[in-house]
Amino acid sequence: MQTKRTLLSAAAFALLAATSAAWAQNQGKLKVGFMLPATGTFASLGTAIDNGFRLYVAEQGGKIAGREVEFVRVDDESDPSKATDNVNKLIKRDNVDVIVGTVHSGVAMAMAKAAKESGTLLIIPNAGAAAVTGPMCAPNIFRSSFSNWQPGYAMGEVATKKGHKRIVTITWKYAAGDEAVKGFKDGFEKGGGNVIKELSLPFPNVEFQALLTEIAALKPDAVFTFFAGGGAVKFVKDYSAAGLKKSIPLYGSGFLTDGTLEAQGADAADLLTTLHYGDNLNTKRDQSFRLSYAKTYKLQPDVYAVQGYDAGQILGIGLNATKGDAKNITGFAQAVRAAKIDSPRGPFILSKSHNPVQDIYLRKVVGKENVIEGIASKALADPGLGCKM
Repeated sequence: MQTKRTLLSAAAFALLAATSAAWAQNQGKLKVGFMLPATGTFASLGTAIDNGFRLYVAEQGGKIAGREVEFVRVDDESDPSKATDNVNKLIKRDNVDVIVGTVHSGVAMAMAKAAKESGTLLIIPNAGAAAVTGPMCAPNIFRSSFSNWQPGYAMGEVATKKGHKRIVTITWKYAAGDEAVKGFKDGFEKGGGNVIKELSLPFPNVEFQALLTEIAALKPDAVFTFFAGGGAVKFVKDYSAAGLKKSIPLYGSGFLTDGTLEAQGADAADLLTTLHYGDNLNTKRDQSFRLSYAKTYKLQPDVYAVQGYDAGQILGIGLNATKGDAKNITGFAQAVRAAKIDSPRGPFILSKSHNPVQDIYLRKVVGKENVIEGIASKALADPGLGCKM
């Protein structure tokens, strides 16, 4: 027989649930603004992020914190010159509750500035620009991915352990490339290594031949690179075609081979990269995610899909704590900072500057998979330099 106290507790719980639901319903639909690339070099990355986020929402029955989700989308074209206008469309024209984006670090910088000025929630599902969780950090800005520094630093440690002393780096000349190289140098030089040349070309230029000729002439022990999307495909194929793969090992941040292996084919075989996700984690959490993603989209997920999914998780954690109130930034931030996020990549927390503190894996290309060989850096935190939060 239920006691009077039990009945009262049940009634109180029911009243609280009803009140929370009514509160969420009164706020109307939750407007999520996607600012992601739908065209150009990074289009496939934007699609994977979109898919991952929508998968999380679907798992919640199409609602977050009791609010039905409405999506508004802007193609950012990976063009920093259009970024301010694009993000302001979402904030001022569409009155979104939260912005999710983007891939390109230069675009993300403009988004972070607008979010900081307007107080709009911003969750970054890829772009690793250091400033976003450094000098531009804010209570309403979160990242579900990485900083450009993290996988670079981990690969620097790997290169040191392999006994390399002289390395050349090559990347696009923009924030992501510069910061990935800095991370690599920090890890590599700490172990006594020397970066003898830093090569770069403008984004999204993919005319690599002159730089590959220079690499051949320098004869380094190895090459470290940061490219992604279509640029990564062409670089890996050109590197192999130039005959360099046979004599000079190529290492990279994991974006070199994530979401690109189908197009790279045999030219990517055995490449080593470092990243916070891989294709064979074999945890129950990851297996469940991969199965659900594959059933929904008829595709295998990659790191971008995971980052999109975890952007959804961060939004869910924060809004559940604030009963769906996207303007309660203090409550949202407190809840997310206190959480251990149960990601397919493995559990992670957010640093004080709202960047993931996470394991960075060493992966090897085997067939069409980035097979995890071990952990390159355990629970690696970005320094968050300049963050005053």
